[in-house]
Amino acid sequence: MKNENTLYHKRARDILGKPFTSIVSRYLGVSIAIGIVTGLVIGVFRWIIDHTLTLLTIIYPFMGKHPLVLIPYVLGTFIVAWLIGKIVKPYETDVVRSGVTQLKAVLLGKHRIHWWPVLWRKFVASLLTICPGLFLGREGPSIQIGACIGACFNEKFFHLTDKDKYLLMECGVAAGLSAAFSAPLAGTMFLLEEMTHNFNSRIWIPALTSSIVSAFITFLFFGIKPCLYIPITTKLPVASYPWLIIAGVVIGFLAYCFQFAALNLTWWYSKITFIPKEFHSIIPLLLVIPVGLWNPYILGGSHDFIKYVTNMSLSTNWKAMVAILLVYFILRFGGTMIAYGATVPGGIFMPLFVLGTVVGALTGTILIHMGIIPASCYVNVIIISMAAYFGGAEGLPFTAILLVTEMVGSVEQILPMTLITLVAYYVNRLLGGRPSLYDAMLEEK
Repeated sequence: MKNENTLYHKRARDILGKPFTSIVSRYLGVSIAIGIVTGLVIGVFRWIIDHTLTLLTIIYPFMGKHPLVLIPYVLGTFIVAWLIGKIVKPYETDVVRSGVTQLKAVLLGKHRIHWWPVLWRKFVASLLTICPGLFLGREGPSIQIGACIGACFNEKFFHLTDKDKYLLMECGVAAGLSAAFSAPLAGTMFLLEEMTHNFNSRIWIPALTSSIVSAFITFLFFGIKPCLYIPITTKLPVASYPWLIIAGVVIGFLAYCFQFAALNLTWWYSKITFIPKEFHSIIPLLLVIPVGLWNPYILGGSHDFIKYVTNMSLSTNWKAMVAILLVYFILRFGGTMIAYGATVPGGIFMPLFVLGTVVGALTGTILIHMGIIPASCYVNVIIISMAAYFGGAEGLPFTAILLVTEMVGSVEQILPMTLITLVAYYVNRLLGGRPSLYDAMLEEK
């Protein structure tokens, strides 16, 4: 008889699982398949948007020189608004705005999405909305399109139930955001930080797999260069950090202003009764035309505008530069609100990054004039401000830091980026802002 005090030492086979029985092997194939399909669909989606926005930089200068061409363009704008309304109306609840709020409701068991009508309507209506240059991003529609692809795989092939019934949709969410920016880590982090609030390997392993595959597919479309590559040549001096913290406080206040305005959009648009709700898109579509005639590079989400601001000449009189940047901020802020509040699909990730870029350019210009940072650090301040504004307004600091890092292709500014993003997030919360803008929007429903 064994002594009762004798310890039983387990062996490796008693601790390790059986081969090919884990979540990794169970959902590996379908995770890859969701990534491939999502990458292909979003790759085409991105390609159309990028080339159309480039075309606008040719069309608007041409219309500026030939004003009569504006007549058919405006008539075409009315046709586009009519098409958007007809496409959106039957599934208005699911198709308008980014779609993230609707997906959160699905994961909470409060809503159900019919994947096919939502997928094609979101794809087509988003192109009709974003391609004319509205200040909306491609990422929200990409997330919802990815989720619909995941739901398709579940409905047609797997029929998962209980705790795994939303898993393939979650893989599609991560793959959709990853494909929108070729950013697999940020795609997965967004799912965990915003959608599931759960860092469970049952979720993140399949989601990361789909994200990596979808990002790889987009490399075949656009190459391996980061989608918003901004090279950093130097590091911010330590003496600038106190001033950056002050900038973080300002960004936090502006993030609160963004939340305040965004959460009033439904109420404001409800006062417009002379235009049927489904045709509210005509308002931003018409208002964007004079902006395009002034400067077509401002239009869209917009990657091009961010590069335009980062390449602005610092030899210009600093007061004149501050003035034009203030005009850009007001124009982009107001334009984003007018577009996002209308009955149209579109995301706010890129509009937030654009606003953060302008705030960073303002901050950098002032700090350079004061002699606090060298001119070579101008882009550094822009990059960290992008993350701070997005992290503060969306309430997603981890996603913000990862997404900006993957988009610009540099980890050089992780510490100041983390610091200022956290400051902006805290300030927004102290002022009464919500920890998640999408959760707040869910309460509007």
